[in-house]
Amino acid sequence: MAVTNSERVPATMFAWRKHKGSPKPVIMPTHNFHKKCINIFEVFEEVPVPKVSPNGILCKMLASGVCRSDHSLLTIEKQASWFQEKYILGHEGCGQIIEMGSNVQDNGLKVGDIVALHAVPGCAQDDCPECSRDLAQLCERGHHSGIGQDGFYAPYTAVDIRAAVKVPQGVSPAEAAVATDAVNTAFHAITRRGEVKNHETVFLFGLGGLGFNALQIVRYIGARVIVSDIRQELLDEAKALGIPENDIVPMGKPPQDFIKENGLEGKIDTVLDFVGTHQTFEDAQHIVRRGGKLLCIGSLDTENTIHMKIGTRKRLSFIFSYGGQVRDLEKVLEIIASGHISPRVETRKLPDFEEVLGALGEGKIKARVALLHD
Repeated sequence: MAVTNSERVPATMFAWRKHKGSPKPVIMPTHNFHKKCINIFEVFEEVPVPKVSPNGILCKMLASGVCRSDHSLLTIEKQASWFQEKYILGHEGCGQIIEMGSNVQDNGLKVGDIVALHAVPGCAQDDCPECSRDLAQLCERGHHSGIGQDGFYAPYTAVDIRAAVKVPQGVSPAEAAVATDAVNTAFHAITRRGEVKNHETVFLFGLGGLGFNALQIVRYIGARVIVSDIRQELLDEAKALGIPENDIVPMGKPPQDFIKENGLEGKIDTVLDFVGTHQTFEDAQHIVRRGGKLLCIGSLDTENTIHMKIGTRKRLSFIFSYGGQVRDLEKVLEIIASGHISPRVETRKLPDFEEVLGALGEGKIKARVALLHD
């Protein structure tokens, strides 16, 4: 028997959905506003409230994080096998459990709990090629919230109980929502894939939504970090965070020149590239020390060049990373609650998604944005 609270759940709700192809812009009335969808690939429309599965939970959404990859999901039509013709966007979420499936028990969660929602918890099947190798975030069988299947840009969402992580006291719904990706992805990349240690010197490209969280994670680990970005206001924020001025590459200064002029040749153990352009990937191969690591997370340019002779002679490790895991998210929320990491997050309302995504693409938003739900 399902466990529920006393809240009356409506039969339908309004949600931001991706339509495969090019539906005409529509005007949908809801609450006290009329919304015209300018982007031809997205529609704010009425859909049924999902039903909870026996192994799942129904959450009333509190906050949904906006990610740059939402733009890619809207515009790229070449999709993975699990993508639906129409689906609710949003892969960063925090909500309150209002119903639990009949098979859910003894998992430490209860109706009323505030939970962060992992978008890709995997299927957890023993015969899964990915989950069986501890690669749940790469699973193709499980649900992918907001990535081809219904996600979190809606008042309610239904997910498997394995996707839910209880939010500790002191962490706001907005922080918890963006932590599921903007912090968790950086944490997994740095601690599990790159295995950055406190004795290392790290070079960080990019202080955007993920990069600034990465900066805080490296500082939490205790490693020295050199930072580079094309926006002065973000370099100023790094300085305000406590990064010494001589560890900040001046805006417009070529990183290779900075390394030479500051006696850092042969001292960069790991490069964290949260940008992924031709230039950052090129610079990374030149500035990293022999035997060093290049950790690739950003992908603004979808194809970059590896210099085979540089990579071979320096015996470099090129490491790619994608997402994070549920156990990473548990640790991330714990660190945020302790005050060692403070995600930069601005808040808007759910109907503002289109405007926020446009501003994000134009570089007008330096932090992360969480859409709050009424």
